Amino acid sequence: MICRFSDRTIQQQVMSEKNTAQKPVRWSVFVPCFLVIGGAAILGVVNNAWLTEVASAVFGWSLGNFGWLYQLVAMGTLLLISLLAFSKLGNIRLGGPEAKAKHSFGSWFAMTLTGGIATGLITYGVNEVLIYFGNIYGELDGYGIQALSDEAAYFSMGRCFYNWTVIPYAMYALSGVLIAYLYFNRGKELSVAASLTPLFGEKVMHGFWKSLVDVLSVLAIALGLAASLGAGLALIGTGLSAAYGIAQGPLVWFILTAIITVTFTAASVTGIDKGIKWLAGLTSKIFYILLILLFIIGPTIYILNMANVGLGYWLDRFWMWGFDPSTVGGSALVTWWTMYDWAIWIAYAPLMGIFFAIIAYGRTIRQFLVINWMLPSAFGFVWFAIWGGTALSWQIAGKADIISAIQAEGAVAGIWEFLKHVPLGNILIPAIVITLIAAFSTTADTMSTTISALCTQGARHDEEPALWQKVVWGTSIGLIACVMVAFGGGVQGVDGVKYLAACGGFVVLAIFILQVFSAVKVFFFDPATKRDIQASETAAAPGKTE
Repeated sequence: MICRFSDRTIQQQVMSEKNTAQKPVRWSVFVPCFLVIGGAAILGVVNNAWLTEVASAVFGWSLGNFGWLYQLVAMGTLLLISLLAFSKLGNIRLGGPEAKAKHSFGSWFAMTLTGGIATGLITYGVNEVLIYFGNIYGELDGYGIQALSDEAAYFSMGRCFYNWTVIPYAMYALSGVLIAYLYFNRGKELSVAASLTPLFGEKVMHGFWKSLVDVLSVLAIALGLAASLGAGLALIGTGLSAAYGIAQGPLVWFILTAIITVTFTAASVTGIDKGIKWLAGLTSKIFYILLILLFIIGPTIYILNMANVGLGYWLDRFWMWGFDPSTVGGSALVTWWTMYDWAIWIAYAPLMGIFFAIIAYGRTIRQFLVINWMLPSAFGFVWFAIWGGTALSWQIAGKADIISAIQAEGAVAGIWEFLKHVPLGNILIPAIVITLIAAFSTTADTMSTTISALCTQGARHDEEPALWQKVVWGTSIGLIACVMVAFGGGVQGVDGVKYLAACGGFVVLAIFILQVFSAVKVFFFDPATKRDIQASETAAAPGKTE
């Protein structure tokens, strides 16, 4: 018999605003996570060289030996999500046939978009395209493409479309739709461990195994969040240097870390639903304005032409890129960019999936995948076409020397040279710095709340965890990120950040693979799911209302 929540029960869970400050701590999760994350933060301050060395070793070993596995997982996830979206399974409504959605499509998309990308699109929308085009770190060597050539431009657009569209968002969507379905339609707990019950039954929800799954998920998201914060710190730091002449250094990184940590901790006091919804709406509107502005003032025809060519270049090489562990493309391209991307998306996926599940009640699986997979992928395509296409045009025409800025200041510095040549650039630069802080604070607030909840006994998704836990996790994560940027920058300026991402992704890779198999079993081989499909079709039949 399928266990379902009543609509009233769901609404009570979604709308209630209880406080968990008095609930006991799950020491079996908190202690090991704090020993690793808090210990790493302290170690980074005391002996940053050793921390960087260890993270670098994990980076090289995990991606060098398991790149083939990351690629198989990525392609398998894409196939699975496509089947879910375009089959009858997409008709299943999360919460049952009578469930009513809480958020409008606009607000829903804003929260998933800004919560999922953090600062990624702004960080790499210009930088990554020009790094490939200029072959700055040897990304074109594996294919023998000459830097600054026409084919280098086509490759740059196509590879960014590959790295930032359908494959990575499929990873988020897979974790999210699995957790949402099991929670709203099967009455399972809202947790990562619960997503594995189709494979292992209820025993995975008790004792050692549940703690192990939660500990690994927390470690992965903490390392992934530190990597995102590190990239954001590097980006903001180079912006301050480019715009105001403020020299980068450990003092600047620590000040920025303090500002961001205080910002998202203060935001958390307002409550996760209200704060995230407002910040997400504001950030998404800024994104839309930036896209429209650049499309109008930029080389519009060139943007459209390069979007077409880049898409064709990507599709023409889709299968080779999709399965290459670096044998063909080389380590500088595949390991340091694509595998880094896959690692950080996988690190985020299980806990980000919980967040996506929370706000999806009342929507069908197909609607969930439209909002969490199709539209974000389309947005990534448009973003890189407009920002990357404009940057390519200006570099080729000599209007802006973005490549030289990256060579001088590091992998994330090109965006500021680009913005200097945009009309109203003097206004846009400080606005984007503020946007970056707000965007990361939104993601950090969400994830630190989720981490704190997993470390609290009896916590629920609609409850605010104790503030002291958010401060503990936020401070530890911030310190690690700061240390990696300040002392582990390396050739790209963000080498340490990429080390962290690889560590986070590798920690949770096994859990994510189990989620893939769990989704296959529950969606394609479980008789109860077939009954849910029939119920959804009956409810949607003529004469029925949603």
